[in-house]
This record gives sequence, structure tokens and C-alpha cells, in this order.
Amino acid sequence: MTRQVITANRLRDGDVVYLAENGRWTPWLDEASVAETAAEAEAFMKIAEESEAACDVIGIYGMPVEGERLEPVSTRERIRAKGPTTRTDLGKQAEPDFAKRA
Repeated sequence: MTRQVITANRLRDGDVVYLAENGRWTPWLDEASVAETAAEAEAFMKIAEESEAACDVIGIYGMPVEGERLEPVSTRERIRAKGPTTRTDLGKQAEPDFAKRA
């Protein structure tokens, strides 16, 4: 199985978020819980489904990642994780501490 994290959009503000420890949602990919096995992925998805049912997030799905620093595999997910490719002054890439996380 490819390593993966669970991602969604937070309903409060629409931000891209990732499932982290203790069922909390974080906007930072480097804080996400990583499923190394199918059983872990299933357990994480169950937590995410409960959060979606509680109207915290919407559009949950597993996202493949690679590397030590959790890089998204697809271009779409790299854009969701960082922000627009045409304006680096927008999105997460514009945050002061983004360079430390990327």
C-alpha cells in the first residue's frame, strides 16, 4: 500500500486540512497522521467520516504521499497543500513559517 493521509476541506472556512493525531484537523501536511497500512488507512477514514458527519469537514479522501517530508504525489495535491501556482503571496505558501514546513 502507498502511504497516505486523509484530507478534506474544513466547512468553517473552506481551507484544505489533514487528519492529525487525536482526530484533530490541521492545515499543515507535515502534521498529518500517515497511514502505513490498509488497516491504519481504514481506521483514519472512520475517524474522518465521524468528523464529516459532525459537519466539521467535507469531501474526505485518502491522499497518497511520499518521502520523509510528506510530499503529495499528484500535482493537484501539491497545489492544495501549498496554494496557487501563479501567486506565491496567497495560500499556505504565503504564511511566514511555510518555508520551515516545506
